Amino acid sequence: MTYLLLAEKPSAAKNFAKALGGMNGSYNGQPYQVQTLYGHMLEFVEPHEMVSGEQEKKDFKSWEPGTMPWDVTQLNWKKQPQKSKNMKTGKMTSKAGAIQEVKKAAQNASAIVIATDKDPSGEGQLIGWEVIQAIGWKGPVKRMYFIDESEKELQKGFRNIQDLPSYHKDGEYVKADVRSRWDFISMQLTRLSTHAARSKGYNVVVRQGRLKSVMTKLVADQLALVKAYKKKPYFEVKYKDEVGNVYTRKFDEDKDKWRFGSKQDAEKDKMNYGPSAVVQDSKTRKETAPGKLLDLGGLASILGTRGYKSKEVLATYQKMYEAKIVSYPRTEDKFISTEQFNEMLPLVDKIASVVGADTSLLTHRKPRKTHVKDGGAHGANRPGTVVPNSLDELSKFGPSAKAIYETLAKNFLAMFGENYVYDSIKGHIEKYPAFTTTVSVPIDQGFKAIFDADKETSDEDGEDNTSTGLGQNGSPIVAEGVNKKPPHPSHKWLEKQLSKYEVGTGATRVSTLSDVTNGKTALMVDARGKLTLTKIGEIAAVLLEGSQIGDPGVTEKLFKAMKDAGDFKVKPHDVLDTATKLVKHDKEVFYRNAETLMQKVGSPDASMKQFQPKPKTEGAFKPTGETVRFNKEWGGHTFTPEEIEKLLSGEMITIQAKSQKTGKVYRVEGSLEKGEYEGKPFWGFQRRKADSYTRENAPFPKEWSGYTFTKEDEIKLRAGEKVNIKAVSNKTGKPFEVGVTFELREYEGSKTWGIQPHFAPRKDPSEFTRANAPFKPEFSGYKLTQKEIQDVRAGEKVMVTAKSKKGKSFTCNVSLELKEYKGRKSWGLVPDFG
Repeated sequence: MTYLLLAEKPSAAKNFAKALGGMNGSYNGQPYQVQTLYGHMLEFVEPHEMVSGEQEKKDFKSWEPGTMPWDVTQLNWKKQPQKSKNMKTGKMTSKAGAIQEVKKAAQNASAIVIATDKDPSGEGQLIGWEVIQAIGWKGPVKRMYFIDESEKELQKGFRNIQDLPSYHKDGEYVKADVRSRWDFISMQLTRLSTHAARSKGYNVVVRQGRLKSVMTKLVADQLALVKAYKKKPYFEVKYKDEVGNVYTRKFDEDKDKWRFGSKQDAEKDKMNYGPSAVVQDSKTRKETAPGKLLDLGGLASILGTRGYKSKEVLATYQKMYEAKIVSYPRTEDKFISTEQFNEMLPLVDKIASVVGADTSLLTHRKPRKTHVKDGGAHGANRPGTVVPNSLDELSKFGPSAKAIYETLAKNFLAMFGENYVYDSIKGHIEKYPAFTTTVSVPIDQGFKAIFDADKETSDEDGEDNTSTGLGQNGSPIVAEGVNKKPPHPSHKWLEKQLSKYEVGTGATRVSTLSDVTNGKTALMVDARGKLTLTKIGEIAAVLLEGSQIGDPGVTEKLFKAMKDAGDFKVKPHDVLDTATKLVKHDKEVFYRNAETLMQKVGSPDASMKQFQPKPKTEGAFKPTGETVRFNKEWGGHTFTPEEIEKLLSGEMITIQAKSQKTGKVYRVEGSLEKGEYEGKPFWGFQRRKADSYTRENAPFPKEWSGYTFTKEDEIKLRAGEKVNIKAVSNKTGKPFEVGVTFELREYEGSKTWGIQPHFAPRKDPSEFTRANAPFKPEFSGYKLTQKEIQDVRAGEKVMVTAKSKKGKSFTCNVSLELKEYKGRKSWGLVPDFG
């Protein structure tokens, strides 16, 4: 009685083999064989391939609005082995072979065990069941659950393998299947929004979907608030004591008249007040516990401000998880279990030493009720059971690996710190009791000295009311204020909004943000965590006004309905009916809103105008005798009749092409050849392959980075010699000297001849000390004096008055420190606003 274990991916299969003693064998008296899957193995066929009848096929293939919404009862929900395209070669690959391997392995099995990840969406269950259905398996199906891929967990999961009912009675499968079908039906929204935009001259693909549309609408609405904001300064009288505490009155806009539009009026009002003693009303000792453990969404939002993109964080985290450096990524738990706490407790000091946390602060070694409770699945995101020897050791996993581990570890370690303890002191101005203040006097920083999750994930800079205590006397001052400006949408801000509506897990939100901020059809731009809309995003936002797919409340209800389907509280077809109703509603909305596109978005960009096909020419290709048809233009060059004749004869020709990016003209040698694009054959002009040249006859550039090569330079470079040149940086415009050679280079599988610079190796900044490290002696517009440079090199802090990006002056201390950004270290000035 052999169990066939379906592991979700090759890395998981290796961990199974390590835990159980091999890819096949016997564990705990039970024979088994591990079979690897490759994520989702099947996908839905195209809509028109799911229906019968010629007219139905045309309707389900069409992007015309008259054919939608579909009658989804006509869909047979057929699946096929998943296909993917190699972005370098354009060739298509299929997972059909891998499915056949599962079928062959199943011949010797008494039961198939779904041993994929257990995630909140039921995705792991779906991955397993769809393969089981594809191979026609009729035998027993079982489930193996595990929190992570550690040997202990996999062994425990194997010993507790559970029976599964048929797939339509398996709630996890039903939930995931309903979600995948709903998403498939919702592709009509992309077709409709795209058609609506194109009907008004915008030749773009406007993507819509459950989460991406909500993200787009939330960001668009917030950007509109920011744009509509008008600064309204005001002046009022406040009190200030000798230690800097400020005393204010509560302002009622309908009743109070003591806020003024001019400073002069406020100065007059100030004449009504004089110095007065301060009265302390109360003093209360308070404590604050550490914030919640981060999910992947919160983690990615923090790292976004440091320049790490969601896509990279997601990919790097997955690699670290497979190496057991961090815990399971796609969890929705905000706490860990007692068992997980006890497992991690012996590792606390080791983790602290890796991330530089002070172990003397980690004195709370008992489980906190806010962080440790039973009932979860994988537990919150946290460090894994494999602790690296150093942060530098993690660089192999990706650019953000060190930042991921340091942030995750410190957030985890914070719960071992004591509570933040402070005195909350309330007071007022004796003669004018309407002026009040509340300050916090820190007694013990506790966990805040390790990591403050609430502060790190906050999308706004909150007011700092910490103080040393109340003063004895207060004096009236005229203070300037301004109406509150809406915060610019950021990754942190968006994460807060989506969490509020409980839309998607943290991992799902990160994955979707990565999707909508990448590629030609990107809806947003993510610049160090700050979000703006692309032109396509602006179009999508206009179309979404008043829609249901862009309403977070509707999406929240939809997520609940899908969960209810998995709990058998509602029928799957009832959930799918909501998709059809939504498509019907939003179809009208999209076309109504499309009428306002020109007014709200402006004219289509040149790239959005209707594509004009290149003129074609044809003739007999003499080397083979076949008739071929090909583009008459290439790289901005139109082939002459003589050149066409030579191409059809199989000859090589030389043309002058023009770069679309730079506008520069360059020489190209090539001939007419048969190629392949996205799996389809075509005839066209193909430039001569770089490796068919030698250094002596390869096309040679006239210039490089602002330096024009002489004939003597070319002779030396073609002879394989190095030439020293004075070039100009394209980024900074600054001149630099470098030695160059002429080489055959390869980038992403493509070979070209070009200039290869040879820069002197950059010295590791860690090898410098503060005393001799190179650094830029400037901070936010403030240039350090020679004396100040000497002070920061001596390890001291220097107070500077700098200017923000908005031009406002501010004061802070700066020190010279070894910094790290995107895995790259450098010495620089670091501010301290404490």
